[in-house]
Amino acid sequence: MTSRLNPDDQKHVEEYLNLSQHQVERRPFRPWMLLVLVLAVTMGLGLLSRLISYLTL
Repeated sequence: MTSRLNPDDQKHVEEYLNLSQHQVERRPFRPWMLLVLVLAVTMGLGLLSRLISYLTL
């Protein structure tokens, strides 16, 4: 993909992105862990909802 910036501006962008504060190491994305977390939160809130309804009725 070619850039629409002129070469000088592209050089500035590349220098900016290569600065140390933009080079953050991240752990790989784990979609299964996200799914487990969403399910756990959903079940936890459902159980909390049932507990509250049991205590109020």
